[in-house]
Amino acid sequence: MYSTPFSPAESRSARARVGLTTAQVAQTMTACGAPVRPEMVEAWEYGSQLPTEHQLFVLADVLWCPPTVLMGVEPRTLAEHRLARQLSTDRLAQMIGMDPDIYRAAEAAQQWTGDYRQTKALVEALGLSLRKLIDVMGQVEDLGRHLRTAIDGRWKAHVGPVTEITTLNKTRVGDALRTMNAEFQEFSERYMGHVVARNDDSRLKEVAAERSAYLRRLVDRFWELIGEAGEAPPFNTVGH
Repeated sequence: MYSTPFSPAESRSARARVGLTTAQVAQTMTACGAPVRPEMVEAWEYGSQLPTEHQLFVLADVLWCPPTVLMGVEPRTLAEHRLARQLSTDRLAQMIGMDPDIYRAAEAAQQWTGDYRQTKALVEALGLSLRKLIDVMGQVEDLGRHLRTAIDGRWKAHVGPVTEITTLNKTRVGDALRTMNAEFQEFSERYMGHVVARNDDSRLKEVAAERSAYLRRLVDRFWELIGEAGEAPPFNTVGH
């Protein structure tokens, strides 16, 4: 079951920064339409209870900090990006022209199924970059799968599928895949060079470890090569 992400430690720190007591926080939240008692604020700060989404939004306002500070996470899921913008599910669904139940189902499944118009409205409402949009749409695994195959084989065959996932242009995708393929092949050549030279196991293990680390960062490496286009909003960026 989904629960609002919340960091008790960050909440305590945020309250200390503005110099409020738990009683003052509770009093101000109550005045702002989220009635709570000081004991409830203390329970949040020590992790025995979690605030509701509405309480999180009001608490962030009272403590003069973004919701992401109190959440203690960098938003990655659709729900977390929504919370970061202090939007309820009903409000966001209204903004993007989607039935609230369908939107809630998308959050629960962590899989976006909106049409082009709804996706464009979602990006605008949540301030998503292209890279984050792909995370939200649940396509990171598909992207990683194509990248893994591309670097160890015929990378040109994966330009089309990666282009479809990312909406980037084929030239930009092709340049990234060609570079990654060459980088990965270098690991294989170095490994075989050590084998032929009959070097000790430590050298082989070193190369193998580098190879494993590269594979773990495959998607990150792709976006590093893509550069600014991955951090820009989609739909209106020249050069995608």
